Amino acid sequence: MEKSFDSQDKIKDAKIIFVVGGPGSGKGTQCERIVAKYGYTHLSSGDLLRAEVASGSDRGKQLQAIMQKGELVPLDTVLDMIKDAMIAKADVSKGFLIDGYPREVKQGEEFEKKIGKPCLLLYVDAKSETMIKRLLKRGETSGRSDDNEETIKKRLDLYYKATEPVIAFYESRGIVKKVDSELPVDEVFVQVSQAIDSLKP
Repeated sequence: MEKSFDSQDKIKDAKIIFVVGGPGSGKGTQCERIVAKYGYTHLSSGDLLRAEVASGSDRGKQLQAIMQKGELVPLDTVLDMIKDAMIAKADVSKGFLIDGYPREVKQGEEFEKKIGKPCLLLYVDAKSETMIKRLLKRGETSGRSDDNEETIKKRLDLYYKATEPVIAFYESRGIVKKVDSELPVDEVFVQVSQAIDSLKP
């Protein structure tokens, strides 16, 4: 049993920032900049799932079967993967950006029980018209079949329904910092930096 306690201890006092933003909000770009400037580790639940499937591990095979059926991956599995990734990076990381998570309040509560409390929820906010425009533009070059207007609108609807309660939940704790992602990338990052600089050491 001792080993698991040791590894859990490594992330006990870690700085954790939840990053929330719709598809096309520019959230990914801001995460890259935070990593470069502050030495945080960027963890996206979607990337972790894809990497696990690609690795061909037993867990990866189970996940692939679940996703092929179009079912949601169990919350516990997602949390275990995030936690493992955090522990693996604990010695070299100044903090963690948890991207695209939590998607509902219950996920946030479970995350706090299993891993730790976030010190900030960074809300990268852009108008839905802006996000649609950006994603359509991306679709021209990415060839991603889900970057068409109808699919994008559906994704945005789902995103708003899911995240509004999450943002309200953390607003009640006073840890939400909303940045205006309509601005040029550099100006958005100035707001992001101010939010991170104001965190207690």
